[in-house]
Amino acid sequence: MNKHPLIEMKGIYKKFGAIEALKGVDFIINYNEIVGLIGDNGAGKSTLINILSGVYQPDKGKIYKEGKEVIISSHTDAIKLGIETIYQNTALVDQMSVMRNIFLGREMTLPFGFLNKRDMKQKALQILTESIAISGIKSPDQLVEYLSGGQKQAVAIARAVHFKSQILLLDEPTTALSVKESRKVLEYIKHLKENGVSSVFVTHNMEHVYGIADRLVILSRGEKIKDVRKEDTSLEELSEIMISH
Repeated sequence: MNKHPLIEMKGIYKKFGAIEALKGVDFIINYNEIVGLIGDNGAGKSTLINILSGVYQPDKGKIYKEGKEVIISSHTDAIKLGIETIYQNTALVDQMSVMRNIFLGREMTLPFGFLNKRDMKQKALQILTESIAISGIKSPDQLVEYLSGGQKQAVAIARAVHFKSQILLLDEPTTALSVKESRKVLEYIKHLKENGVSSVFVTHNMEHVYGIADRLVILSRGEKIKDVRKEDTSLEELSEIMISH
């Protein structure tokens, strides 16, 4: 059994000018866990995730990975630590194929630096049909711009799965999706947990995350006001806390 959490953030502070976005927040991600990070707009959710993904650096506080202090000063640092982030806009390139998006920045190459398109296509097809089983995508050569919002999210998740991420950070992943597509993305996140990937689901929509979360953390005005396992609370209680803050 692991003695330390997978990720531990201690006393995280972040200011933007006169605005205190985070005020000494402690945040933990355990092994094989889905954490719902919830709060209204301006609560500090995205700032916390952006620190963990290397977009921002904290003004104060420390981050530990499996008990060892780490510095995450870039997106590359985060990836090396097994942290992958999927934003609301999915960060995919519409004018590129599904295959190119899966391997974007991590392309398979032949001698002399040429792209190994054959192996990438074969691997992309395997990912699409086996790892995540994304319905409606018939070929890795399809352009991303013709995919639905849910399919785009699924491609981004598939990319994270393929590159063996330990932690998936999802920032408002269902905001622009239909009910059916949202349900599918939630199924993907549960599938990841079954394969040993921990996820942080950032949202202001508690109903979306409550059904799949193991633990729920509420932020309000840059402070953590609740950190509770799902079996120890209810949707009604969480809603009341949100309203009262």
